[in-house]
Amino acid sequence: MSSIYKPAEDSYLLSRILKEKIIDKNIKTLEIGTGSGIHLETLKNLGISKENIFSSDINSQSVRHCSLLGFNCVQSDLFENIKGKYDVIIFNPPYLPDDAREPCDSKIATTGGENGCEIINKFLLQAKNYLKENGKIFLLVSNLTKGIDFLNYKKDLIGTEKLFMEELSVWELKV
Repeated sequence: MSSIYKPAEDSYLLSRILKEKIIDKNIKTLEIGTGSGIHLETLKNLGISKENIFSSDINSQSVRHCSLLGFNCVQSDLFENIKGKYDVIIFNPPYLPDDAREPCDSKIATTGGENGCEIINKFLLQAKNYLKENGKIFLLVSNLTKGIDFLNYKKDLIGTEKLFMEELSVWELKV
């Protein structure tokens, strides 16, 4: 299994947005694809109790790491092993289009499919079933990702960051 995804520009952008946008401390949160747990720590530092912070990752090393940090974390491919409904769902997905030059061991954390959107589109189809009424999703994507189907979500662009080769965007989505 690949190693744990280490925080990078995308992680820091999403963490900054969470600090700006999450005001209510009595919310139930879920992060899909938690990686290093940076966003779990952000939520905890915002005053959300660990009992209301849930997470998952397809990578067993990430699950073990976040569990050792004291967070509720399960191994899951998207919502496969997720139960319940949440006020906030966070997803910093693999969003890059397939690149034959990328090493296989890092693709699980970075490559979202042929166009980069395939995992995101699967997530968006499933996520509405796990959102509480008036719940919201914080989703990070890249301008390199092609073909995202936002379905019927109401979407607001709430943050961007230009990097050398791409522009990252954070969307707030509601049903």
